Amino acid sequence: MARPSKVLILDGYTDEPAGFGVPPYIDVYPRYIAGAIWSVDKSITVHYLTIDEARNNIPEFIKRANTYDLLIVVAGAVVPGRYLGGTPITLQELQTWFKLINKPFKVLVGAAARWGIGNIGGSVAALPRTVKQNFDVIVTGEPEAYIYELVKYGEERARPWAIIDNEYLEPVSRFAILGAKIVEQHPNHGYNLIAEIETYRGCPRWISGGCSFCVTKLYGKPRQRRVEDIVREVEALYNHGVRHFRLGRQADILVFGSNELSTGEWPKPNPNELEKLLYGIRVAAPGLFTLHIDNANAGTIVRHERESIEALKVIIKYHTPGDVAALGIETADPRVIKLNNLKTYPDESLKAIELIAKLGSRRGYNGLPELLPGINFVLGLIGESPLTYKLNEEFIEKLYSRKVLVRRINVRKVLVLPGTQLYKYGTRFIDKYRALAKRFEKKVLHYSRLFLQQVVPSGTILRYVYIEYYDPRLEVTFARQAGSYPIVVEIPCRLTRRGIIDVYVYSHSARSVRGIPIPLNPNKSALTIMSKIVGERLARRIALSKPFKNDHEIREVLGENSKFFSIRGHTC
Repeated sequence: MARPSKVLILDGYTDEPAGFGVPPYIDVYPRYIAGAIWSVDKSITVHYLTIDEARNNIPEFIKRANTYDLLIVVAGAVVPGRYLGGTPITLQELQTWFKLINKPFKVLVGAAARWGIGNIGGSVAALPRTVKQNFDVIVTGEPEAYIYELVKYGEERARPWAIIDNEYLEPVSRFAILGAKIVEQHPNHGYNLIAEIETYRGCPRWISGGCSFCVTKLYGKPRQRRVEDIVREVEALYNHGVRHFRLGRQADILVFGSNELSTGEWPKPNPNELEKLLYGIRVAAPGLFTLHIDNANAGTIVRHERESIEALKVIIKYHTPGDVAALGIETADPRVIKLNNLKTYPDESLKAIELIAKLGSRRGYNGLPELLPGINFVLGLIGESPLTYKLNEEFIEKLYSRKVLVRRINVRKVLVLPGTQLYKYGTRFIDKYRALAKRFEKKVLHYSRLFLQQVVPSGTILRYVYIEYYDPRLEVTFARQAGSYPIVVEIPCRLTRRGIIDVYVYSHSARSVRGIPIPLNPNKSALTIMSKIVGERLARRIALSKPFKNDHEIREVLGENSKFFSIRGHTC
């Protein structure tokens, strides 16, 4: 293949143990790839398109794709879940669409190319060879390394298995800065686009083999980025309009900067280095709206409690409220923990959860606590039995009885991936206990609602909530704040235009809250809607007093409750 003059990056979205790219998130892949191309030749035209944009008109997408010299498809939801902002590319789409695209040199990258393809938990991932005939190259190494070699040296010398063989990932940092401007082509740009930021690659527990189901350890010895490189990347993204950031692409944010990251299974946190990073980001992006984290390791917290506490305090000092430290607890069964080489036993997990909740429970300016734990359970692990599900339920019940603030409990059936210890067992355990898994998931939904009621009590005002879309079938508008695991707000009225609003929370479900946009226009809003905020008696009083000519008249009728209403407010 000659050096391309026109390249299309199709983002099929990624969801990995360390890394997320479903809108409103953009993962590192498209940015690094664009930067790798432009590091060779800045004159090359690079276009970015999401899979959902392509789905809007598939024939037109196929026609358009055939006008490019190089087509790069990013794919790999290997931690499948439920998504509000988009739907990852499916195996069927990879098998069908790309038969019809003949002109460009076609490359598949991401977790789907490296580990396997699957969108449903509780199954074995399809191997990349199932779509091999539709692509010229399946990249089993690191995408930015291969694309750099492809553009610079050509197809014959480019290695699909290439990796960035550099202790500090310096080439990655160059690519990240050069490729930052690709975010301007994302459909969420200028609104609630969140850039996923990588601080290091790999998992310290690769030394012991890591968790039985996880592919992060397969990156090998961890390679850590330098503070100044990450800060420059954030600055570049900020200059291209990004205002929301998440330090999400690492196995455990608490150990970033640790001198022991690549030499020990349980490296000691380095709070000073973490503070340099967060302070640097704040200076480089002074007007950012969101700065959140993702993964933290409960095993780090219980083994290095003092240093972990200091690291968590640093995060709370520099981040924005509503943050979530996702903890891979996976199970509360000691036998399963041992057989799967997991991170913490139940009493240790409980200690870590309580510690985070205690440090981060103070409520911030956007209506949410500063930093709360999120808990991940994985079903289908080696050695599971009926006792496993009983112990899992008891663990959640204990958390609730202790009144620990937990932001969310995530349960997923494992997607079995090649290269993991679990692969030789397949779906044996999830198949055997599907009925128990279903009952456990139902139990979790019950407790999820109870936890959510504690985190966001009725009457809470959530601020800086982004309208996402209106569903005419449900007659509900869906909205969320920007950040890690944002709470979905269901609004019982039609809001079709993008906007940032405040919401009054009046009730809860297991995974979302129901809220009313405030202030409301009392002249145009329904009595039933207004009564959810001020009660039926006051709502009737409003109905009898309208029309109001100005906000002063509203204050005369409602007094303190007038803060929820305005002539220029929302109609609901």
